[in-house]
Amino acid sequence: MILIDSKKIRLFIIIAVILLAVVFLIDNTTTVLKLVYPMKHKEFVFRYSKDYNIDPLLVFSIIKAESGFDKDAVSYRNAMGLMQITEETAVWGASEIGIENFSVRDLFDPEINIKIGCWYLNRLMKEFDNDLDLIIAAYNGGSGNVKKWLKDSRYSSSPNKLDVIPFRETERYLKKVKNNYYIYKKLYQDEIRFYPNI
Repeated sequence: MILIDSKKIRLFIIIAVILLAVVFLIDNTTTVLKLVYPMKHKEFVFRYSKDYNIDPLLVFSIIKAESGFDKDAVSYRNAMGLMQITEETAVWGASEIGIENFSVRDLFDPEINIKIGCWYLNRLMKEFDNDLDLIIAAYNGGSGNVKKWLKDSRYSSSPNKLDVIPFRETERYLKKVKNNYYIYKKLYQDEIRFYPNI
């Protein structure tokens, strides 16, 4: 009769589970990354990014950076919802695009939040001549601030390029969104053409 040591069995099981996990991660890196970088609310993102001529992958990148896809998120500045829209921007946007009976609480509705967010991104695209860095910086730091920085030789050596972003939060935000955007393009660029309404 052979006696089996229970500690050795447990150790064997733990090693086997770790090896399986490593194999899974190596073989399914894309699958795992897609869990971390999802395309939630894609029906609204695709619809409104198309309406406002924005790359939907940029919209997903901003949502990931802003709220981590938490539709009920509220920032310390009281920006709300998926795309973290302030009350002032929301009221302005809702008026411009004709959302009737708009209430600030509507920002917790993913469709309304994404619609206003895409409208605002489109405004920034026009304002900053489609310059991605300036658009992203303005989305976080405000377009008025970005315009001031562009006129200040301490921050800009040319009228359309920021060399330095004086708000550390905005500088980090720009890097975060661009990193998200790079990953979203790597993960979804080939398959995005198969989605409807693009």
